[in-house]
Amino acid sequence: MRVVSNGLAVLACLSVASTAYGQVSARDIIERVDRITRGESSRGVATMEVVTEHWERQVTMELWSLGTDHSLVRVLSPAREAGTATLMAEDDIWNYLPKVDRTIKVPASMMGGSWMGSHFTNDDLVKESQLVDDYDIEVAFDGDRDSTTVWEFRLTPKPEAPVVWGHVAFRVRQDDYMPLWAKYYDEDGGLSRTMIYSEFRELGDRVVPTVMDMRPEDKPGERTTVRYDELEFDIDIDRSFFSLQSLRRRR
Repeated sequence: MRVVSNGLAVLACLSVASTAYGQVSARDIIERVDRITRGESSRGVATMEVVTEHWERQVTMELWSLGTDHSLVRVLSPAREAGTATLMAEDDIWNYLPKVDRTIKVPASMMGGSWMGSHFTNDDLVKESQLVDDYDIEVAFDGDRDSTTVWEFRLTPKPEAPVVWGHVAFRVRQDDYMPLWAKYYDEDGGLSRTMIYSEFRELGDRVVPTVMDMRPEDKPGERTTVRYDELEFDIDIDRSFFSLQSLRRRR
């Protein structure tokens, strides 16, 4: 997950293709959002709560990211899952299972599967960082919504792009460039899921959304909520940190 978001920066707002919009392009706006919410590198601690029809679970994780192509997530608690980790390096994802001391590369056939039992998929970890390559963007709305001045963007897949969404919509608050929500639509135009950003407060050296709530449209009442407790940006870290050796390290 990217720090967001992202990732899981799943899980912050994202860089996308350029479309002229007055004197400032849509790309410029979204890149500014991205710089605020992610930075060049980051480290954080977050709690992920997964609620389904039949069960609930909660895990606390430590997360690191470098740019859009490298991230590492390690479970801290509960104790029975501590050390479980996910590494993303460019287009590849590996999982480490400490109970059996195994490192498993996620195959292409499993990219649509649930990540750590959540409503995020393995594919989200990779595709969230590739919207600039896979989508065209346009400003769909510029004005007031619920007494807040916002931009709304529509992302449409480029021809032959390897994506599952028919289109994606984002809303960004204009006064401080905070992402408010992202909505994912299927190829028939039906809403599949919504990510809501909230609880904007200062972590590290900037104000960011500290809660991200993913809700699937076809499963009312279910959700995955990620809440950041710690977050720091532009830390001293390089690509060598994002290795299989680091993936297997318990702490």
